[in-house]
Amino acid sequence: MRNLLFCAVAAGALFRAGVAHAACGDVNLAVFSWQSAEAMSYVDQFILKNGYGCNATTVAGDTVPTITSMAEKQQPDISSETTTDLLPDVVNKAVAEGRLVKVGPAISDGEVSGWYIPKYLADAHPDINSVDDAMKHPELFPAPEDPTKGAVIQGPQGWGDTVVTAQLFKALNLSDKGFVLVPTGSAAALDGVIAKAYERKQGFITQYWAPTSLLQRYPMKRLQMAHDEAEWKRCTTVQACPDPKPDYWGVADMTTLVTGKFAKRDDVGPVLAYLKGRNWDQNTVGKIMLWMTENQASGEDGAKWFLKTMPDLWTKWVPGDVAKKVQAAL
Repeated sequence: MRNLLFCAVAAGALFRAGVAHAACGDVNLAVFSWQSAEAMSYVDQFILKNGYGCNATTVAGDTVPTITSMAEKQQPDISSETTTDLLPDVVNKAVAEGRLVKVGPAISDGEVSGWYIPKYLADAHPDINSVDDAMKHPELFPAPEDPTKGAVIQGPQGWGDTVVTAQLFKALNLSDKGFVLVPTGSAAALDGVIAKAYERKQGFITQYWAPTSLLQRYPMKRLQMAHDEAEWKRCTTVQACPDPKPDYWGVADMTTLVTGKFAKRDDVGPVLAYLKGRNWDQNTVGKIMLWMTENQASGEDGAKWFLKTMPDLWTKWVPGDVAKKVQAAL
């Protein structure tokens, strides 16, 4: 509950100073460089500023340094979309000690990598649902330089997912089953190979992840396989490990984090309630990302596009009076 005396004093001070948007005081949000996180941070900033009267500001960040700073320095206040799995020990210890608070999910179905096949091929072959199913049919996924072999398209070297793909390829002995790895040199090159094959309606298997704008433009089906966390840490993600076992990506939780200091403030109860109830799914944020890509738009632009075009979703996150204030500011 808000402290009524605090609010009365603060309101008087703000009126005298002529300051707007400070009913819940200062709120600082981290903004990361990838589209989904950038868009969500700016959605939060716009709603907190215009709907809740916060003096909401942003600061550039990235997952590891931002989590570390929030845990150790209690700054910034909010990380709207956070891959906490990247620093599980740091996050779990800080949560246990009250230095960080997991408010709720940012993306309801998380972020996930895997091997994907194009939707048109999946529709034509409904029996192909798993990695094992696909591996029985190298002829459906012809390699560009040798159509007699099946291909698995890799991302660029240096990516964690590329290491996982190489280890999985090795664990399944796919060289002996008529498959080859097809490397790509960059993210743009990976997208280009996928786009070219998709537009030609060719069969392919590719390493990729969701949510992304590319999966909105070129719908694909993620092949299924079991995830073993112990094996994942032992060998699947270790490039030099010589004896990988079949193992696959799990779902990475995308979480909204706040600092313990922020959570204890007596003027941000409604803000915490909003953050706890606010989330979207992969498909929704994928549409925002596609619009941003096609329009070369920033995360701030994407946030406003979302708020203007999808009110049926976000107005459920906030009380009616807050929704009216946000809509009036658009």
